[in-house]
Amino acid sequence: MDSKLLDILACPLCKGPLVYKKAAGELICKPCRLGFPVRDDIPVMLEDEARKLPPEEEVTGLKPRLPAPRPRRIAGDSGPTPAV
Repeated sequence: MDSKLLDILACPLCKGPLVYKKAAGELICKPCRLGFPVRDDIPVMLEDEARKLPPEEEVTGLKPRLPAPRPRRIAGDSGPTPAV
């Protein structure tokens, strides 16, 4: 699976980072305890297609990939103008 694609993917439910388990062919979301299938190198990011991880399945040994960096603000930019 393409590493650039892995860098931008996030859990569709909690928007958290995913861990790729190549041997199982899944992208794992630890907080949601879901395994999203990867079919023909294409991740299927649908909740209905995800496998619910049973409580006894260990997910603590996986290293999560780092989330994408947040955009930086430009000095002097106060952000969006609040609605009146």
